[in-house]
Amino acid sequence: MTRWENYLASAAKIIDTYSGSLPLHHFLKAFFKEHPYMGSRDRRWISQLVYHYFRLGHWERGLPVQERLLAGAFLCESVPNDLLAALKPDWNEQVQAPLADKLLLMGITLAPQSIFPFLSDLSAGIDTNAYAYTLLKQPRLFIRVRNNKLDKVLQLLEKAGVAGEVFANKTTVALPNGTKIETIVPEKSWYEVQDASSQQTGTLFMPGKQTQWWDCCAASGGKSILLKDQQPDVQLLVTDVRRSILENLQQRFSAAGVRHYEARVADLTAPNFAASMNNRQFDGVILDAPCSGSGTWGRTPESLAFFKREEIDKYQSLQKRIAHNVIPFVKKGGALIYITCSVFKQENEEVVQYIEDNSDLRRQEGGVIAGYDKGADTMYAVRLS
Repeated sequence: MTRWENYLASAAKIIDTYSGSLPLHHFLKAFFKEHPYMGSRDRRWISQLVYHYFRLGHWERGLPVQERLLAGAFLCESVPNDLLAALKPDWNEQVQAPLADKLLLMGITLAPQSIFPFLSDLSAGIDTNAYAYTLLKQPRLFIRVRNNKLDKVLQLLEKAGVAGEVFANKTTVALPNGTKIETIVPEKSWYEVQDASSQQTGTLFMPGKQTQWWDCCAASGGKSILLKDQQPDVQLLVTDVRRSILENLQQRFSAAGVRHYEARVADLTAPNFAASMNNRQFDGVILDAPCSGSGTWGRTPESLAFFKREEIDKYQSLQKRIAHNVIPFVKKGGALIYITCSVFKQENEEVVQYIEDNSDLRRQEGGVIAGYDKGADTMYAVRLS
């Protein structure tokens, strides 16, 4: 058996045993730990094959695993490689061709619905074809440059031989996946790793001086850091239901030089939640709601393979419950920024409609933030006031 056939066999073994209960990268880490004889090149090839298999979504899931692995290696790659050269040389010669030409060579069709069977559930404004086919490609790595350090960051990237695309705002930089940015730019206060679409949500914040803000589902705190960079003197409360996540947030804040904030654990769905807030009122509330994460499935394609339609209903119910509990803490005239990294209208427009139906808040601006045209995640963000 050749090296390449061994790679296919190992990838097939992983797929046969992977149940989706763990993120794929954690499962792969455990698998390779059990097979220490595999070198870094082996691990890279096998991982890539597995990810490409899942990038095909729901297309031809009845195919033999190794056939689907090869199809993924062809359709999801754009540079000739040794595996295809050894096993499918005619495909390897056409790997840089447009998708339509690849499909013609293979003699197959690849309808958007066959990759992503939930197209009818998408938010208005999402290009269904573009979104579905973009799942075949891994999104890029993005950083948000801070403290006017763009020139210094670009100098270090050039020295490392890494080409970055600078967006028009002069703070968003797109980099190739796998870029070891923490090694290239060791000064952490110069940048934050943050997807381009996530960065764009900040255009809805518009914080005034000395205003009070609450990031109520703060997670790792990326949007709070963005808020503080816009207006350092905002009085900020960050909460999350998970203590361990808040501990990570505090470490990230420290590295970013963010000071003067309050952090505490809070379960926004608890019956006694309102009483714990002591009638506080905020000029701005960021509700980055728990969601399906469907706008980020380009980074975690295994999620699409195991997702069930009824999960959207569960997420919507949770989002409505959290929104209901958060609304009373928005000052009259204040703003609620509702954000998801979902592409589903039930989690997006329908929840915004629920907020409007159950409060005096009204949608002012925002909507879908399409990332598929720039190698980024797709998100939804609306400012209500």
